[in-house]
Order: sequence, then C-alpha cells, then structure tokens
Amino acid sequence: MQIPSKYDASKVESKWYDYWMTHNYFHSEPDEREPYTIVIPPPNVTGVLHMGHMLNNTIQDVLIRRARLQGKNACWVPGTDHASIATEAKVVAKLKEQGIDKNDLTREEFLQHAWEWTHEYGGVILEQLKKLGCSCDWERTKFTMDDDMSEAVIKVFVDLYNKGLIYRGYRMVNWDPEAKTTLSDEEVEYVDKQGKLYHINYKIEGTDEVLTIATTRPETILGDSAICINPSDERHFNLKGKKAIVPICNRVIPIIEDEYVDVEFGTGCLKVTPAHDENDKILGDKHNLEVIDIFNEDATLNSYGLHYEGQDRFEVRTAIVKELDALGLISKIEDYNNRVGISERTKAIIEPRLSDQWFLKMEDLVKPAIKAVLGENNDIQLFPKKFENTYRHWMENIRDWNISRQLLWGQQIPAYYYGDGKEDFVVAETLEDAVKIAQEKTGNAKLEVSNLRQETDALDTWFSSWLWPMSVFDGIRNPENKDIKYYYPTNDLVTGPDILFFWVARMIIAGYEYKGEKPFKNVYLTGLVRDKQRRKMSKSLGNSPDALKLIEAYGADGVRVGLLLSSAAGNDLLFDEALCQQGKGFGNKIWNAFRLVQGWEIDEDLMQPETAKVGLEWYSSKFQKALTEIEDHFSKYRLSDALMTIYKLIMDDFSSWLLEIVKPAYQKPIDRKTYNAVIAAFEDNLKVLHPFMPFLTEEIWQFIAERSPKEALIVAKWPETKAINQNLISEFDFATEVISGIRTIRKQKNIAFKDAIPFSVINNENTKITFDAVIAKLGNLECINYVNEAVEGALTYRVKSNEYFIPMSGAIDIEAEIKKLTEELNYTEGFLKSVQKKLSNERFVNNAPEQVVASEKKKEADALAKIETIKSSLASLES
Repeated sequence: MQIPSKYDASKVESKWYDYWMTHNYFHSEPDEREPYTIVIPPPNVTGVLHMGHMLNNTIQDVLIRRARLQGKNACWVPGTDHASIATEAKVVAKLKEQGIDKNDLTREEFLQHAWEWTHEYGGVILEQLKKLGCSCDWERTKFTMDDDMSEAVIKVFVDLYNKGLIYRGYRMVNWDPEAKTTLSDEEVEYVDKQGKLYHINYKIEGTDEVLTIATTRPETILGDSAICINPSDERHFNLKGKKAIVPICNRVIPIIEDEYVDVEFGTGCLKVTPAHDENDKILGDKHNLEVIDIFNEDATLNSYGLHYEGQDRFEVRTAIVKELDALGLISKIEDYNNRVGISERTKAIIEPRLSDQWFLKMEDLVKPAIKAVLGENNDIQLFPKKFENTYRHWMENIRDWNISRQLLWGQQIPAYYYGDGKEDFVVAETLEDAVKIAQEKTGNAKLEVSNLRQETDALDTWFSSWLWPMSVFDGIRNPENKDIKYYYPTNDLVTGPDILFFWVARMIIAGYEYKGEKPFKNVYLTGLVRDKQRRKMSKSLGNSPDALKLIEAYGADGVRVGLLLSSAAGNDLLFDEALCQQGKGFGNKIWNAFRLVQGWEIDEDLMQPETAKVGLEWYSSKFQKALTEIEDHFSKYRLSDALMTIYKLIMDDFSSWLLEIVKPAYQKPIDRKTYNAVIAAFEDNLKVLHPFMPFLTEEIWQFIAERSPKEALIVAKWPETKAINQNLISEFDFATEVISGIRTIRKQKNIAFKDAIPFSVINNENTKITFDAVIAKLGNLECINYVNEAVEGALTYRVKSNEYFIPMSGAIDIEAEIKKLTEELNYTEGFLKSVQKKLSNERFVNNAPEQVVASEKKKEADALAKIETIKSSLASLES
C-alpha cells in the first residue's frame, strides 16, 4: 500500500469516522464484560460547539476510547437538553421576525413552532461533536423532551408530591422580566455595577419635619409600606409612633421599629417595600404590612405607578429622580457600587417578586448526597478534591428548590385545577387519573375532563436533567430493565464546576432517592477555557475561536492535543492556538517516523546487531515505565500529564533515540527481527496514543498491516504492564549524556559526522559497557578505549566523574578550525575597540546611568577574556 508523503487530516478523519460508524464500534449492549459508562452533560439544544464543549467532550472521548481498548463494554450516551428559557427565547425571536406574537398563540400552536425549531436546529451540536471524533453511542441519543423522558419527569413529580415533598407556595422569587419566568437562586449571577445612592426626604405626617432614607432604587418608593428605624438609634427617637408620607403618591405609612435596621447604612431609616425585596418581605410579615406590587411581569410599572404606568423600571428611575428633585425632596446623590443579580440565560437584571410557585423540599433529600461525597466511604469522588468545600457549602445551606417556570416549552406541571381555591387541585400522571382523584377528593362523581384545567407552568429544565443518568436507560419508568441494571451506576462524569450544584449535586440526590445508590463514581471537573490574557472566552469579546475552523486548520487530532496539553482538572485552561499547531506538528512527526520505518528494506538472512538488541530491550523497559506513569495519571484524572508522558515517549525516546539506534546504514537493509520489534513498539505507541489522537493512529495502524474489522485499532487490546529494568534505563540515561557530549564537540569543532573518530574514557564511575555499541554508532566512533590517564592533546569533557577524550589529531580539520577562530578573533577585537572607545569618552562615563557604564565595563572584560581563550586555542592548533 502506497503511503502518502504527507498526512492530510481532512482526507483521513471522515474516512475513519465513517468506518467506525459502519462497523458499529460505538454501540453497546449489555453482555458479560465489565461496563464502562459515561453520560454526556447534555448541551442545550440551542447550542453550537464552543471551546468549553471541545474540552469537555475531548476528555470524555479519551476516557471512553481507553476503556474500549481495555476490553470494557464502553457506553457513552449522548443527548441534548431542551433548555426551556434559551429555546423559548429563540423561538419567540423567530416568530417575531415572522410578525407573530407569542401571546396570540395557544400553547399547542406555540409548541408546534418550538418543535419545528428543534427539529431544524437541535441536532447541530451533536453533528459537530462527530467532527471532533467523539465515539458516542449515537443509537442511544436522548433529548430531555422525548416522550419517554418527559414521562419519567412527570412520574417523579407525582411521586415526590405524593411523598409530601412538593408543595405550592406564595414566595419571593427571582423574576426574569425578559423571559417572564421565575429562576432558581442558582440561575442568578451576581455582578458589580456602578450605580447611585439616592437620599430622599419623606415628610412626617402632621409636622414640618422630614426624615431621609437612602435607596439605590428610587422607583420602588411607590410600593413603600413603612419606614423602619432601629429602636436603639438615638438619632430617630423623635420618629417613634409617627407616620410618614410617601413622596409623589402621598400615601401615609407607619414608622416601625426593628433591630434589623443597620444604623451604619445610609441614614439609619429604611424604606420597607415588601413586594420587591426578600428582607423587606420578612419585615412586612413580622409587622403585618401591606404588600404593594408596582411591577408588571415585564418590569414595567402597573397602575400603582400612577403617571409612570406602562414605563420601564429604569426609565422611571431617571424620571422619578427628576420629579423628586423638582419637588425639593432629593437631599443628595452619591456614587455607589452595588451587587446586582442578573439572569444566567438572558442577562436581564432580576426583580424580586412575590409569586405562587411550586417548590421541592430539599432538607431531607439532600442528606444521602452529602454523605456520598463528604462521608468516610468516599462513594463519589470529586477531582480535584478542592471542590468538596464548594459542594459542602452549597449542600449544607440548601433551600427549597423552585421547580416551576412560567414558560410553555418544557414538561407541563401535572397539577389539575377543579375549582378557584388555591387548594382546589390534584396531581396525577394523566388527565384521566386526575379526574378520578378529583372525584374522590370532592366526592363529586360527576366531575369530568372538561371540568379540569391543567397548571400552565412548566418544570425547571434541571428537573429533567437531574434524572439523566437514570432516564437515559429508562430507569424511572422501568426500574428493573436490563440496561439500567447493567449500566447504572455510571463510572465517570465530566463537567464544569459551574454546574456542580445545578446538575451534579441534583443528580446525586435523585440517584439516591430513586435507585438507592450513587449515579456515578467519579466527577472530573474541568476548568474554564480562557484566552492568553486570562479572559473568559465569549462571543461579545470576540476571543472565542470557531471550533470547526480550528479542526479544519489543524485536524481534530491536533486540536484535541492542543486542548489537553494545557488542561489540568479544575484549573482554567489558557487556550493558545499555537498549541493546536504543536498538536498538528506532533502528528506529522509520528507520520514521518512511520514513513521512515516503512521505507526500510528487510533482509531475511541478516542477523540482529547488538545495538538493535540492547536498544529494543531498553525501549521495552522505557515504554513500560511510561505505561505505569500513564496508568497513574489516568487514575488521578491527570489527562494532560498522561498525554505529556506519551508525547515525550514518542518524540524523544522512540523517534529521537530508538529509531536512530536501530536505523540501518544508508541504503542498507534491516534484519527481520529488529524490524518486527520496531513495528510492535510502534503499535504499542499507537494504542496508548489512540484515545488522544484517534484518527492519525487508526490510519497508521491500518497501513501497518491489512486488518479485519475485528482487528481495528479502536477495539485493539491496551498494552499489558510488564517488568521494568530500571538499571537498563539508568544506564541508557548515562549513555545519552556521553553521546550528547560527542555531538557537542563535533558541532563546535566542525568535525564532520561522516568521519569516524577515536574515543577514550577514564571510567571513574565504573559504568557498564552495555551501551558502548550504541554510543559508538550514534557518535560514529572508530572505537572506545578504556584508559587510566588523560590523553594528551585531546578535546575532553566529563559526565559525572568519567572523563572522555577525542584526540585532535586527525579528528579536526585544522585549517578550517584556524580559519574559524581567526574570524572570531578579528570580530571580538573589533567589538572590544568599540566598547573601549565608548569608555574612553569622559562625557559618556560621567553622564550615563551607573548601570549602563557597568554594563559596558562587563562587555570589555568579557571580550578580553574571550580574546585570550581564542589566542590560546590558535596557538595550540598552530604548534
């Protein structure tokens, strides 16, 4: 088979991916083998491949391909998440372009558009993962809105409700006014924003007095229910028992007392707006204050906003400050840095809002999940371990989970109302079941389907994905099926630390609740991908490269290596495109090494030389030592270190040393025994490299010999661990230093490598002669003489206490060396004159900075020393 002179990833990668798919290597069915299972963190159905996906999925593919080589039944389940907020926003935007308002559609009509959008765009990211080489079991692809997946979600909701763990409550929630839905605490990001602190005067009823409050949100004064002071604050004793008048709306509100007020903040007078601040709501409940909600769901003001009704909250802020100032009620305005909550999805500023929502009680559910990660048995291990503290903080301070969303896209909450009261509902898996339960609850046998209306809210997307390791194997609906019994618990989970609580912790909670055991054994937490300036990659900054263009430029293997060479668990990856170039270069080096070996002519009658025999013995031990290191790195999820060990093994030990040791002389053949051993070593290299560079390694593997589909590299056998001869490795390390010394002298003294030279050694270290033949070959030595005294007139160097000698006579081209040294002498003398001229200039010496003058004097001293050395060398050559 003719081997191309250059490796072309664009021609190779699709060929081998199609081959793997055709022969069904990625698919798994339960059998007698040990299972190895990974479930993909389902990317949003709206998504396209970005650098974070590239890193995360490369790591998963490395793990799954290694497990396959180890003979395990490897199953990597792919899929996507329906991403309620993000997807609904995309659909709404598309409808708007078509002149359609979401509010004019029925739920069924909107969902039809959502499904159309999902079918058109939803598979993009999974197709892109194939370009990266991901060996997922595509036959098992799942979507969190698949019928069976949705059925599992509904089943769990009903079960938890029946256990008394789900309830409906009127609570202060995080409201996203752009998506018009509630968010959980974990879906809110906090950012620093420079704002203003407004000091506003309120009149005291029946007096000419005023009190001053400080607020960052003057628009909310229209929802004030009270002014609160600290009862021990002497500044405000005069306000006790009095009432204040809210500016603009002129509503009379009580002045209450509570220790909650911080006397150090602002003026010590706190405006209380129970509808728009969680702490104010607590105060309001405690003091029985009126709740006045001034906002619509899109954060425009409602009728309580008076003449500001219908205007956006931030427009009102500007306008109300002008109105207050015109009324003489602004005492001062200060710059103020504020921590503001924003929606993780839409980036809209969150509004605290009182709303009826569905909640899941977490206090008891969380206990097994805390023990699993933080208990003595370490049932689940986080890599790196530092994230255990984050996990502990979140889990031990957990609050009830707000699981309802005011969206259409998602699983509709299976609660059915039969009356107008807050408790006039039943929860059931189907409408038919709901009718029966409602009939029993009310005693009204005449209740029919038409009498019930279903809750309009959808469930939080995470309420789907927390079941992912079970639901992908149908473990909720059919808990005893063969797949869930075989594949669960899964082995490794690879994800980012930003969803450690969102997703990882919740999956652990669900696993213990529904299977009574952990969902996975190990959690590998990757870092964030950042640019060289440590900035997080984002579209807005324009610093995130196009993933597919990287693959086009460097090949999938090159990009995979580039990502992993700098990726350590839990630490941010500083991405540099040069690393992808390094990955591509590594692939080219391996390709050229293979072409070199394949180009050797084999002589079946030729005996194996001693150099090849001992070189191969050394490499066998060197490979085994590297294999032990690789296994250790994998056990600790140090994939970057594992790759670097392989990189050095192939680049240095195999290509730079072994191939040089066994390489036949120019236009000479190689013996069969050595050739076969080199190919076997090459194949072992390909096996350990395959998880990282699957395409290149399969291409070379298939070029080495004609193989049946059962013999493809993807299903080959991972190398076995064997004995390591550490003494042989140490002896070779010493020999490489000897060879490097010979090569250095040859280069410095222009000794042509084609010329064999004599070589002597004083063996003070009592080194063995194991690698003498290798030293002689790679140094092109006439012989190696062991002597007891220094060789006169020879060039010499040391390795530890051993002394090595290369006689100058016959070894060096005297005329060429004299010419070279003479040119160097003339240059250095000219350089010295220019330095001395500068130092003889009094103006320079007196006016130049001290360190500059010192630098010039050092140059002078160095030049004088060099001239003396050159003259001495010339004298010895000319004598």
